Amino acid sequence: MEAKRKAFAAAGAVGVLSLVLAGCSGAGSTGGSGDGGDVTIKYWASNQGTSLDNDKEVLTPVLKKFTEETGIKVDLEVVGWNELQTRIQTAITSGQGPDVVNIGNTWGAAFQSTGAFAEFDSKNAEAIGGLDRFVKTALDAGGAPGETPTSVPLYGLAYGLYYNKAMFADAGLQPPTTWEELVDDAKKLTHDDQWGLTLAAGSYTENIHFAFLTSAQNGGEFYDDSGKPTFNTPENVAGIKRYLDLMQTEKAANPANAQYDNASSAAADLASGKAAMFLSQNNADSTLKADGMKEGDWGVVPLPAPSDAAEQISTFPAGINISVFDYTQHLSESLELVKYLTSEDVQSELAVPYSVLPVLNGAEAKFTTDADEAKVFMNAYQNRSKPLPQVASEGDFESTVGKGISGLFAQIATGKTVSDSDISDMLETTQQQVEAAG
Repeated sequence: MEAKRKAFAAAGAVGVLSLVLAGCSGAGSTGGSGDGGDVTIKYWASNQGTSLDNDKEVLTPVLKKFTEETGIKVDLEVVGWNELQTRIQTAITSGQGPDVVNIGNTWGAAFQSTGAFAEFDSKNAEAIGGLDRFVKTALDAGGAPGETPTSVPLYGLAYGLYYNKAMFADAGLQPPTTWEELVDDAKKLTHDDQWGLTLAAGSYTENIHFAFLTSAQNGGEFYDDSGKPTFNTPENVAGIKRYLDLMQTEKAANPANAQYDNASSAAADLASGKAAMFLSQNNADSTLKADGMKEGDWGVVPLPAPSDAAEQISTFPAGINISVFDYTQHLSESLELVKYLTSEDVQSELAVPYSVLPVLNGAEAKFTTDADEAKVFMNAYQNRSKPLPQVASEGDFESTVGKGISGLFAQIATGKTVSDSDISDMLETTQQQVEAAG
């Protein structure tokens, strides 16, 4: 295990985990042994709310109930996303840090490859109530295919196409069900100072997500079954071109969107009436409300696929997973916390403040009172999703290709034409970068 940690530290295998290491708190747990004594486990929660303090306000009473029910105390620390990966790497290399930690679910295989996390084998899976409780596509993000997962789903997110109901009604349009209809509607809704679509085209994370989804609709893959990168394929090029062309050839998205480096900027366009449609995850609800919209002002449909799509993929099972470090001195208590946080009652309690989907089979979406919206996102999450590549180099894949697409959008915004060849060259270059980093 120690050899794996040292090799990981030397290679910097998890994308942005190769950043300069941040400081880390002391050893994992305090208190007595796991025999019913006075046990305290340390839990690093990811920032899901409007601020770190907001997360503490949401989670503190939830964890207090856990302590009342089990006698296990929890030392909570909420860690921001800009430092969470680096803090986790510090814990991996030092063997000191929390007992339980939240991770982005796209990090599953990368962190699994370090050997630093407890496996949810038959014994540990039984301790948290079984793995069959979880939505399969969400559980698939818990590690590399065919390997025992080292994380399980905690909060679910999915992509959908938000649209302004009033704008569609005024134009006599129905929300699109195919990519061709999306393009047609977007062009009709683009006039004067209004755009058919708003895109976070300067955000590398949003760009890689849509590159992955449009490619998946084409039947494309960015990695083969052995985990080898296959970036520069016709399916991947065509998927990215289709996404870029929303701004380039269809002219249905504002070229200024190339400067939008986060989804909130794009959401503001929908809320203000500057755009009629917006591609986002379901936690955009809280942003749209903060920007002045009310439930009922917007509708949601699945991300449309081309009429001849190879697969009806509209999202990947986005969200947050939860893991237990293998160095913990309190494995049973840590698993008890995982079981509690993934219970149906706690999932329901946290759904509204975090605007998240349930990760449990058969559970109802509670993040919205709009039954139609809930149905769209739940169906996408459970039935129309495909996990991002579960490989050790996934972080590098997201960063390099996503930033490559941002660069192509920037070229389009300045009036340059991006061709299939340009996309192919970008994919070839980024593949070489990822392979060199590995």
